[in-house]
Amino acid sequence: QLQLVESGGGLVQPGGSLRLSCAASGFALDYYAIGWFRQAPGKEREGVSCISTWGGSTNYADSVKGRFTISRDKAKNTVYLQMNSLKPEDTAVYYCAAQYHSCSGETNDYVYWGQGTQVTVSS
Repeated sequence: QLQLVESGGGLVQPGGSLRLSCAASGFALDYYAIGWFRQAPGKEREGVSCISTWGGSTNYADSVKGRFTISRDKAKNTVYLQMNSLKPEDTAVYYCAAQYHSCSGETNDYVYWGQGTQVTVSS
């Protein structure tokens, strides 16, 4: 069974950090582009970051550039999203997703999705 599982969300104060994990079972993540998306209440799901197959390139939404870092750990078959300098507007459910081709910010391009992990940034 092909599955993605996110973890690492939680409640953090503004300026704090969290590291989200996206672990895969049933397939090797290296063969897929992996995207992180988020969805805040009442808003559409938006792309946050993406890492290409084999980690050759990364990209970020303007709103998180310089604060978030995406990376892969091949041995653990896991993709991470390190989130620093968190802001209240980063509050959302965060999802990871996999697709066969190049990175994109379009949700329809992604084949496999995790169940999401809640990130809340509040004092």
